[in-house]
Amino acid sequence: MTTTLLKVTGLKVAYGGIQAVKGVDFEVREGELVSLIGANGAGKTTTLKAITGVQPVAAGEIEYLGQAIRGRGAWDLVKQGLVMVPEGRGVFARMTIVENLQMGAYTRTDTSELDVDIDKVFAIFPRLKERAKQLAGTMSGGEQQMLAMGRALMARPKVLLLDEPSMGLSPIMVDKIFEVVNDIHQRGTTVMLVEQNASRALALANRGYVMDSGEVTMSGDAKALLNDPKVRAAYLGE
Repeated sequence: MTTTLLKVTGLKVAYGGIQAVKGVDFEVREGELVSLIGANGAGKTTTLKAITGVQPVAAGEIEYLGQAIRGRGAWDLVKQGLVMVPEGRGVFARMTIVENLQMGAYTRTDTSELDVDIDKVFAIFPRLKERAKQLAGTMSGGEQQMLAMGRALMARPKVLLLDEPSMGLSPIMVDKIFEVVNDIHQRGTTVMLVEQNASRALALANRGYVMDSGEVTMSGDAKALLNDPKVRAAYLGE
């Protein structure tokens, strides 16, 4: 039986008096690519922030590798292999690409293996290798997204959480980012993908969850969701 790496039960998050997440349940199993889709404002990003210790939780349980992690700091979770690529990328603009990648490994003690992992990132993202000494702030949005993903991989994640990786990118770059997400998953990393681009996210995923107004309204096999008339009407404009 496949091991459940991440399990969320009854998760509630509030901003002031507003309930942003209203009792969400889901799980991510080892080796899966799970997509969480929904419109802007559905509560997807807030859910990820709560899981990774960035946003306080009002109620519910979060388990990672079989242990309760609610309230744990983000830096501690990164050390345990739970790593998020945030919406908006958040690269270190005044550092080079290589320096950004090195920052992704700041919790690691096996410094002798960092160059090996940087080469692995460059194999996935050849464009970053070409610009290794370039300042991150001078790169395009798509290149910065690649860098943010590469930086996360330097932490050797057991579960990689991707928050809206295609947002604001050109159609060609969106194609490239989804290609890379699939590549990362095929190389053995368990992925949770949060996306507004429902068709692309579900096409890649094993399973999917649909979030609306702070609640999970549908879940199941990703291909079944992709072909569900309600999902297609709400998120694919059909």
